[in-house]
Amino acid sequence: MSSGEPDDGPEQPLVTTDPACDGGRMVQDEGPGAMLSGLRLDQLLDEVQERLGEMRQARDRVQGLLDAVLAVASGIELETTLERIVQAAVDLVDARYGGLGVLAPDGSLARFIDVGLDARTRAGLLGHPPEGKGLIGQLIVQPEPLRMADLESHAASVGVPPGHPEMHSFLGVPIRVRDAVYGNLYLTEKRGGGEFTADDEVMVQALAAAAGIAVQNADLFEQTRLRQLWLEALGEVRSAVLADAAEPDVLALLAQRTQELSRSVATVVALGPEAEGRFRIGARIGLDSDPELDGLLREVAGSRSAVLAATLDPPLDGFGPTVAVPLRAAERVIGVIVGLRGAGAPAFRPDEVPLLDSFAQQVALALELGERNRAQRQLVVLADRDRIARDLHDHVIQRLFATGLRLQSSLKLDGGPRVRERISQAVDDLDRTVREIRTSIFDLQTEGGDGVRRRLLDAVTEAGEGVRTSVRTAGPVDTVVPPELAAHVAAVAREAVANAVRHGHAGSVTVTLDLGPAELLLEVVDDGVGIPEGVARSGLHNLADRAAECHGALEVDRRPEGGTRLSWRVPL
Repeated sequence: MSSGEPDDGPEQPLVTTDPACDGGRMVQDEGPGAMLSGLRLDQLLDEVQERLGEMRQARDRVQGLLDAVLAVASGIELETTLERIVQAAVDLVDARYGGLGVLAPDGSLARFIDVGLDARTRAGLLGHPPEGKGLIGQLIVQPEPLRMADLESHAASVGVPPGHPEMHSFLGVPIRVRDAVYGNLYLTEKRGGGEFTADDEVMVQALAAAAGIAVQNADLFEQTRLRQLWLEALGEVRSAVLADAAEPDVLALLAQRTQELSRSVATVVALGPEAEGRFRIGARIGLDSDPELDGLLREVAGSRSAVLAATLDPPLDGFGPTVAVPLRAAERVIGVIVGLRGAGAPAFRPDEVPLLDSFAQQVALALELGERNRAQRQLVVLADRDRIARDLHDHVIQRLFATGLRLQSSLKLDGGPRVRERISQAVDDLDRTVREIRTSIFDLQTEGGDGVRRRLLDAVTEAGEGVRTSVRTAGPVDTVVPPELAAHVAAVAREAVANAVRHGHAGSVTVTLDLGPAELLLEVVDDGVGIPEGVARSGLHNLADRAAECHGALEVDRRPEGGTRLSWRVPL
């Protein structure tokens, strides 16, 4: 200013007022600072877009996780639920292969469900499913998430079988049900050649938590369904018992339902122990003959508890896993149910035993109740038969005897020969009637079905079908005649009556069994044509041989009035 020249001040940007530029407005020429500001704005926009992309990706992954959880929780059947868990995990983290190993109570793998392998590779190249060794076993021993870029780099890795698909990246996560490890999820070979990330691990852990709940629900549903099926089977057996079905039919139904519900290929129901600890096979399904099970049956009956075995001892060809439970009624064992699976089939699990054991106990109670009901009905029948026998003896026989005595006293009166003959015939008829009633009384009072009278009646009824038959017995034959002689008596009566019907053309046959002081007499009388001359007597030879075997004799005579009298005598 001292020079007197004007002060220009700060340098001003060049401003043009050319009307051709921007519609006549003034345009300021941008400098380097403005250009840098524009670049930073582009970077910020790119970052925002990247963050938005990450947010969209996170949203998609969360949505994928929710879809996977919904897919896993949509089923209530256990097997279907397990398959959905594996498929959902594979889809969630974009893995090529996935597997789920279900743990057995001893820590081994009970089942292995895989996704990604084709049927040919699974069946032909891999052979048996994994057994829980190597890297798979590592997750069983230490149930914590395990993630790595190359599974062969782990110290526990034992490689893969020949022909196995190539696998590198690996992610394993345990599935817990009620604070216990139910199984493990195995995911391998991230698509695109990358490796599983920490986000993948978090996602699979979340899915595993949801899967544990789904498995628990499916397991509860499975247990409820099985319990319902066992209850229905028990109801069928009870109905059969209460309907007084025959024992073989009840036991066959029991064996069939046990086979179906225990997933066995063969079932045996053994009854006992009887005398000397022996068992008898009451029913069997899936076996051509009675198996040798004495050792197993005695073990179950002695311990009064269920027995699980990998195979029978001695082994039974074609069969492997075995379960046996006792039929316990009150304080005793009345039998054993045995279930057999095929060789190489999955073993019976301990959690399968309680339902079968409870079923066996309820069936044993039903069988015991049925037996008591039958015994009670039998007692009622026997009491009724006793009453009838007593009435016959105390009233009917006494009146007949008194009538016979009166008729005999009438013989002393002078009524003429014809009157005396008729009275004598009436007395004989009354005596015969009394003997027949006494035979009926003895039969009514016979409790068992193996007595001599019962066997004799059955034999005569069977051989004399179509003709009138009458059976008379005298003396305590059921208590005096030994069993081996009783068998001869029934056989002789059957053959003698059959001969009278077939060869003698008899219309009526009377069989009398008389027990004397020192001998037994079986007499068979018919009204047929008698024994023709020259007819083959092979049947009579058999009867004579039986008499000789018992140190007795056989006599066969033609009756003057027609027919045949056969007398078979043996000493006592």
